Amino acid sequence: MTPGKAYLSSDDIRPLAARSDLMGAWLVLHCWGVIAAAVALFALWPNLLTALIAVMLIGSRQLGLAILMHEAAHNALFKTRRLNDHIGQWFCARPILADLLAYRHYHLTHHRYTQTDNDPDLALSLAFPTTRASLKRKFTRDLTGQTGLKQLFGQIRMSLVLAASGDFAQTFKSPRLLPALPMFLLPMLVMSLLGSWWWGLAFWLLPYLTWFQFVVRLRNIAEHSAVERSENPFQNVRTTYAGPLARALVAPYWVNYHLEHHMVMHVPCWQLPKMHALLLAKKIRHAHAGGKKLQAGPDRSGLAPP
Repeated sequence: MTPGKAYLSSDDIRPLAARSDLMGAWLVLHCWGVIAAAVALFALWPNLLTALIAVMLIGSRQLGLAILMHEAAHNALFKTRRLNDHIGQWFCARPILADLLAYRHYHLTHHRYTQTDNDPDLALSLAFPTTRASLKRKFTRDLTGQTGLKQLFGQIRMSLVLAASGDFAQTFKSPRLLPALPMFLLPMLVMSLLGSWWWGLAFWLLPYLTWFQFVVRLRNIAEHSAVERSENPFQNVRTTYAGPLARALVAPYWVNYHLEHHMVMHVPCWQLPKMHALLLAKKIRHAHAGGKKLQAGPDRSGLAPP
């Protein structure tokens, strides 16, 4: 039984778990549309500020592609399985040098053993809480491209996990670089053909090596760091509220509703705010936590544009 079924009935879950090919297509188009709009912003007003905004927005939407790949891994991006796997692989996973099938196997293990010794994501949260100096060093490595280059060289060495060194790793990476490389290079080529030769480097590779690494680390900290190491779904994962700026830069596509996702993992991301509201309406309380109520407060995410 999934954790959510201890608190929600099948009648509650069934409409929430409904998938939509139309919504899946909109999310993928939205993600790539934001990337195109960010490049267009610089093309119309070329200056340092618009270049910085473009790098941040594109890096955040590279995270968005990872989130949509995550949806596809749960068969929640599209109702049609073929669309789910094909688009999830070619338009979400491979452009960020990831592999949907490898990630699906890995990630379902994370759900099965969340915050236990068998959780393959445990290395991403064990380092926290940490000192301010340590966090500053991590963020500096991310934003200067050191983390991204380390991971890229690790992939070239056909290595999936770099966490063994005690440092951060994006464990959704493709175990084989060459099949994913053409789709990673394609956006760079298109950008360079539409603009100057360096646009692909500046607006795809640079965000990938810098801001993308930074926001992925922030997401891991928000979701599973400094939580209880137990099988209690109200204690081993965290939901965070996100306003418009946070949704644009660090929490696209409702990824901040992470507790709800762990409770019923096949609910599509765009339904998670409804699930969150339903849990609050039912006054769900923490299991084994002395009756502490599920984090309450105004739902500032809603179903506004992701």
